[in-house]
Amino acid sequence: MSVPLAHVIRSGLIEGVHYGSAVVVDVAGEIIWSVGDVKKTMFPRSANKFMQTLAMVQLGLPLHDELLAVACASHSGEEFQIASVRQILVQAGLTSQSLKCPADFPLDESARNDLVIQGVNKSPIYMNCSGKHAAMLLTCVLNKWDTDSYCSPDHPLQHACKQAIEKCTGVPVEVVGVDGCGAPTMSSTLLGLARSVGQFAGPAATDDQRIIANAVRLYPEYVAGTWRDATKLMQGLPGAIAKDGAEGVYAIGLGDGRALALKIDDGAERARITVAMSILRNVLGVVSQEVDRTLERKVVLGGGVPVGKIESLV
Repeated sequence: MSVPLAHVIRSGLIEGVHYGSAVVVDVAGEIIWSVGDVKKTMFPRSANKFMQTLAMVQLGLPLHDELLAVACASHSGEEFQIASVRQILVQAGLTSQSLKCPADFPLDESARNDLVIQGVNKSPIYMNCSGKHAAMLLTCVLNKWDTDSYCSPDHPLQHACKQAIEKCTGVPVEVVGVDGCGAPTMSSTLLGLARSVGQFAGPAATDDQRIIANAVRLYPEYVAGTWRDATKLMQGLPGAIAKDGAEGVYAIGLGDGRALALKIDDGAERARITVAMSILRNVLGVVSQEVDRTLERKVVLGGGVPVGKIESLV
């Protein structure tokens, strides 16, 4: 059962409550702290991307550095990110027309406004998952697999992703759904998700996991975006890797192998960020100016001035 994780306080009155579940694991993947139901089947959504990228690397995906980071991304559609997605497609000998993700505008407001001013329409390449889709296409080309059906759950690429997710999490994939980008989204649990991100970040990482984690650490702005909280956290917390997912999911792994995963039931971003930073500070004992700054920024405005805050209950 989910528990209250955050209050929305306005002018001294609690006007909202965010429920959810969260877990912290040690380097061995054992629970050292949890609230709510952390063994319930859920969709990690984009927090699965490190594991999906691992499957592709094991299948021969030859990407490195920022191109490997953008393969793991839920990017903001900034110019440097889109340029990297195009490079992956060039390596595959394909164009953005081969992408099966839906047409969209960038998440980044400035990038979106620039396209609108230029009269540019929505395109699959601007969709935040286009880096993953481009990497999937390149993996298919290298393995001589059909590129038109790569989003089918029955495609060999997706079978490999399922195997990687199950191995990293130690949890069977019970449900395969359709993600917002059109690719399969595969279920796990918060406990399994925490175990996986701890593996990638920590000393127990395999060579392939370490390659991915190092790319993410070196190029965090490619994984999210210049102004996104996951980027800022990785920049301000050496050794950490972080990945957010839709519907209030967050997974953070530390360099020592400890990790956390959480889900806010109502999908609220404001609660996701606040609760994650609070767990880092209060449960894991992380001392970080970025964590403190993030918590301080979570204010409630009235008339353009702070009149309250998003308060973590952790």
